[in-house]
Amino acid sequence: MNPTQELHDLGQSIWLDNITRELLASGTLARYIRDLHVTGLTSNPTIFEHAIGHSTAYDAAIRRQTGTGKSDGSLFFELALEDLTQAADLFRPTFDASAGVDGWVSLEVSPLLAHDAANTIKEAIELHARANRPNLFIKIPGTVEGLVAFEACIFAGTPVNVTLLFSCNQYLAAAEAYLRGIERRIEAGRDPNVGSVASLFISRWDVAVKDAVPPRLRNRLGIAVAMQTYQAYCALLGTPRWQKLAAAGARAQRVLWASTGTKDPQAPDTLYVEALAAPLTINTAPEKTLLAFADHGQVKHMLPPDGGAAEAVLADFGREGIDLEALAERLQREGAEAFVASWRQLLQAIGTKAARLAQVSTS
Repeated sequence: MNPTQELHDLGQSIWLDNITRELLASGTLARYIRDLHVTGLTSNPTIFEHAIGHSTAYDAAIRRQTGTGKSDGSLFFELALEDLTQAADLFRPTFDASAGVDGWVSLEVSPLLAHDAANTIKEAIELHARANRPNLFIKIPGTVEGLVAFEACIFAGTPVNVTLLFSCNQYLAAAEAYLRGIERRIEAGRDPNVGSVASLFISRWDVAVKDAVPPRLRNRLGIAVAMQTYQAYCALLGTPRWQKLAAAGARAQRVLWASTGTKDPQAPDTLYVEALAAPLTINTAPEKTLLAFADHGQVKHMLPPDGGAAEAVLADFGREGIDLEALAERLQREGAEAFVASWRQLLQAIGTKAARLAQVSTS
């Protein structure tokens, strides 16, 4: 049995953390759906910066838009929506067959809005309406302001992927915002079935501490944080508060493991996929990691709902001087800054291409 099918059968969704026009046009994404049990897709500014800035696949679309007076940012969202609506249509059968639990794609709001709740709400609702696809998540970062926007979007009925979460406490803050948004919908007499996932970033933990801990602790922090978060997630699903919402027709906000590509060249390339197998969760894997796992990955065990050894491992890091909450805040801040940098490079690449293509067409 294919390892990706094993994960699928135990109740974990495998999503692809990549989108390019070539991936769509070549039929590769359709093949991943058919052969590797890929049931969703995520994108972010860095992914699009590589896709658009380092290929000619978007040149024709950019050429068509030159002279329309659109800003580089508006042009980007035109390109991104073309890709993601096509991907959403490929996943629509999965979405329908799972009653909306699976089969999602994700588009992120401008990273420049990470600390601007009002404009995040406005852009998220507008982008979702423009896409006109029920299975498209809008990604909103889990900053303080982002969570305000997230709750408002859930209340408005806009599906959201809360991104850039690093710690269990950050996850719980996102889960609380989701519950409040759903409770407000019920109070207002609205349908409580609004999709959401909470994306916990894994590998960046291990990159951050690799030179600060002994070899025995290398590549263990991200997994321990995931185990702690999975325990909190399972506990939340058993609370009377959630059970009441579920009985009213609400859908659980699933935990999504993000940043699951192995960064340490000495560690197995399937490290985080194998370690984070768990029902009712999602693993969004970079393409290289997905293919590696499909080729030689193994499903050895599932995450324990009780957290297993997570607290003991986290205590070991504490004894090594690692302040986990402070590091989580730093990682979230750095993650938001990295997306801003990718966003600016992306818009610069689009602007440069648009100018060059306009010059060619008039020469």
